[in-house]
Amino acid sequence: MTALSERPVTSEIGNPRRRKEDAHLLTGRTTWTDNLTLPGMLHLAILRSPMAHARISAVDVSAARGRPGVIAAFSGADFADVQGTIPCAWPVTPDMVNPGHPSIAVDTVNHVGEAVAIVVARDKSSAQDALEAIEIDYEPLPVVLDMEQALAEGADRVHAHTESNKSYTWTFESGAAGTGQPIEDVLAAAEVTVRRRFVQQRLIPAFMEPRSTVVQPVGDGFTMWSATQIPHILRTMLALTLGIAEHKIRVIAPDVGGGFGGKLQVTPEEVLCTLVARRLGKPVKYTESRSESLMSAHHGRDQLQDITITATRDGRVTGLDVHLLADMGAYLRLVSPGVPVLGAFMFNSIYKFDAYRFVCDGVFTNKTPTDAYRGAGRPEATFAIERIMDELADELGMDPMQLRRRNWITHEEFPYTTVAGLTYDSGNYEAATARAQEMFGWDALRAEQATRRERKDVVQLGLGISTFTEMCGLAPSRVLGALDYAAGGWENAAIRVLATGKVEVVTGSSAHGQGHETAWSQIVADQLGVPFEDVEVIHGDTQSSPKGMDTYGSRSLVVGGIAIVKASAKVVEKAKVIAAHMLEADPGDIEFREGTFSVKGSPGSAKTIQDVAFAAFAAHDLPEGIEPSLDADATYDPENFSFPHGTHLCAIEVDTETGRASIRKYVCVDDIGEVINPLIVEGQVHGGLAQGIAQALYEEAVYDADGNLTTGSLVDYLLPSAADLPHFDTDRTVSASTTNPLGVKGVGEAGTIASTPAVVNAIVDALRPWGVHDVQMPCTPERIWRALSSGQEHSARSAAGTIAYGGESTSSSDGSEGDQL
Repeated sequence: MTALSERPVTSEIGNPRRRKEDAHLLTGRTTWTDNLTLPGMLHLAILRSPMAHARISAVDVSAARGRPGVIAAFSGADFADVQGTIPCAWPVTPDMVNPGHPSIAVDTVNHVGEAVAIVVARDKSSAQDALEAIEIDYEPLPVVLDMEQALAEGADRVHAHTESNKSYTWTFESGAAGTGQPIEDVLAAAEVTVRRRFVQQRLIPAFMEPRSTVVQPVGDGFTMWSATQIPHILRTMLALTLGIAEHKIRVIAPDVGGGFGGKLQVTPEEVLCTLVARRLGKPVKYTESRSESLMSAHHGRDQLQDITITATRDGRVTGLDVHLLADMGAYLRLVSPGVPVLGAFMFNSIYKFDAYRFVCDGVFTNKTPTDAYRGAGRPEATFAIERIMDELADELGMDPMQLRRRNWITHEEFPYTTVAGLTYDSGNYEAATARAQEMFGWDALRAEQATRRERKDVVQLGLGISTFTEMCGLAPSRVLGALDYAAGGWENAAIRVLATGKVEVVTGSSAHGQGHETAWSQIVADQLGVPFEDVEVIHGDTQSSPKGMDTYGSRSLVVGGIAIVKASAKVVEKAKVIAAHMLEADPGDIEFREGTFSVKGSPGSAKTIQDVAFAAFAAHDLPEGIEPSLDADATYDPENFSFPHGTHLCAIEVDTETGRASIRKYVCVDDIGEVINPLIVEGQVHGGLAQGIAQALYEEAVYDADGNLTTGSLVDYLLPSAADLPHFDTDRTVSASTTNPLGVKGVGEAGTIASTPAVVNAIVDALRPWGVHDVQMPCTPERIWRALSSGQEHSARSAAGTIAYGGESTSSSDGSEGDQL
């Protein structure tokens, strides 16, 4: 990693402090949900369907009930009247079809891994062993896996009670919204048109800690411990799903080992544990195995993207037309339909288009449901636009970086309202790109690439570009309301100043590895002028932190952090009144700086915030009508999304005989606004890069023709280790956000969003002399080798005159010419 370009640190903000959390997280002195043992606790095991689509004709759990240690066994019929349906909080269109999602199947199973029966025993092993005694009769039904076939007339249906396999069609058109020219006019007038189909393969979040849930009856209510990203949302949704009064539910998210969107969910297992605990009156625990997690926890991505871009002959882009098929899987989970909708506003990215259209069909298949996965819609959009920009550059015979410069929003144009209707508040794409190219050695690598091509080296060099932006900090509540999302985008924080001047921060954002305790302590230390070590952060428990909208979408800092700033400001204003009384001055004459209250013009007359805190606690001499407390809380609803951006450059060496691709150099320069803690930022960027590169080269959830997940273990689902990833050269530029007082933007998803197209663009760049226009992800050696073979055949046919483009310059590739695999 290169040395970062940092400005001098004069406060806690910007200080690369080591994380407070690491001491207990890394040494195991912590509490994961599965570590919990409660008196009288029972263990739940789940029998999961081996069939992707079948009618359940009979379930017999009687033999399981007689197994040693077994307390109870249940089928879906036992909970049919009380289980409700797993909630979907994002009905993206008024006519969206939601077939309902039982926590445990009653009559029909719709994907492999769906729960069909459960056993409750005194220990985990007895519960799992007893599953073998359950007998279930299945009547196979046709399996629906291919999205295009699923939408064909007369197709077999995933759900017999629906009219088709389409859940919804969501459409946005810039001309219709009054923000651009009509798309049809722009497409018809195009001088150059390029069409491509890109495939976003299905991915599995594969978080480090498998999901785990413990539910304990407490009086007429329940306490739930869960490895979740969303304790507050989970409490509300459990209340609505099961008819339990919300104030009777307490949800605790203890230390959580990663999520990446995979724990942004109300899970069937959480519902089942609550139902069983209520029925038996005992605490119940369920912890999934890794294979259960891969098979039944929600998946991500899985889109077919048909992209059309138009431009003038000199390279000015004019129109963008996007048609998606998004695989919902068998059911709609919490935000499943909204994931592609989030991406809809990012396909235009940093570029200035005259017109834009986005159409997405949500499709049901007999697969595990999809939902949020790191980036949630924005990686898919960034991949498509950055890939099609390279394809347009190839069609025009332009350098791909030159094409981008020709079309991006310049720094003088901010704030800028895009063709998709979003207003980007700040940015400097030129500065980030210039720095990235300098670190990368762009010109030297291009020269080396030319030399290798001239020599016809076996190992070719490709250079890939990703100049990206994203929308994060989910989000202004009014915007979410306009998109039919069920909740708001606000966040809550409370500051409690104790008698001795120590500070407790209560936050509604719930961490699962992001470093909140450290970053929030740094913010409060600066805002109140107290030592970093004197700040304690409380989170993840709906009893101690009753208000919150939780953690996802890179919103913790830009929404939750700003709520902390707002609450801190209220503390200072309260303290000013008491300090003025102590200093025998008017509150309007009190200045506050670095933890000290002083009288304007009399710097020798001062009181520290600790002095004021103790005076408030003692309450012996307070101004009339002032309460003896400095505590304050604030709820912050952002005025806009935040828009981090950056330039990622990748150099890849491709062996044209074996298809092996090796990353030789990776450089990224991100602009995330002001930085609270550079070490935390580096960790977030590195982790994001690992996941984005993994999509490009390694990961894919694969189903066979019967709907069985053939990548259902970490032997088959390839997660990269540190040894599989390159050295990363990173740096930052700073364009402060103008829409929040800290000037911060999000960082948690940037690396994942930006890296995938940079890697694939580099691979395709290496293979263009062979007539290759795409390699379907993951770009395995076999797929690269086959693309090379097909590309050579395609080039030979083109040279022979079999393929020719006349008149208007057009290009179309959907795999039919053999250059996609």
